[in-house]
Amino acid sequence: MHLLIGERRLELARGDITTERVDAIGNAANAALRGGGGVDGAIHRAAGPGLLDELRRRYPDGTPTGTAVATEGHGLPARWVLHAVGPVWRGGGHGEAELLAGAYRSSLALADELGARTVAFPAISMGIYGYPPDEGARVALRSVADHLRGSTGVELVRFTLFSDDTFQVFEEALAELA
Repeated sequence: MHLLIGERRLELARGDITTERVDAIGNAANAALRGGGGVDGAIHRAAGPGLLDELRRRYPDGTPTGTAVATEGHGLPARWVLHAVGPVWRGGGHGEAELLAGAYRSSLALADELGARTVAFPAISMGIYGYPPDEGARVALRSVADHLRGSTGVELVRFTLFSDDTFQVFEEALAELA
């Protein structure tokens, strides 16, 4: 399923983000930027130890929730990794939606700075951080669609979703945008 925004494309795919052949992939990182479980752990394992070495060297203090930093892709097919820190869900009254949107916006701003034309994202904050998937999918897709409507060199954003359930939630949210 996809949505055309002018000549830009927002699409959904079911799969493993570590195998995506795009310019940049998003990572659902923690604020310390030191690897973790879920998507973050999978990306670190696939990229190899150079990824963590670069993060430690370039970002010794991590990055705040709602922001992102970029590294090389190391052993991944993608040239760059955009490490986005989404919020932990605390009931919705603590700015979670704005922080989640900020994680995607920061990632896409970095993609533009790097010259990335194609980007793949996971479902940031919707795993162990507990963000409700239906609401999280709407925030993610709106944030990306808004960026694609603006001045950007990004031509394709693909949400690469690991589970059928998450794919279905994103599919429903994308249909709302169309």
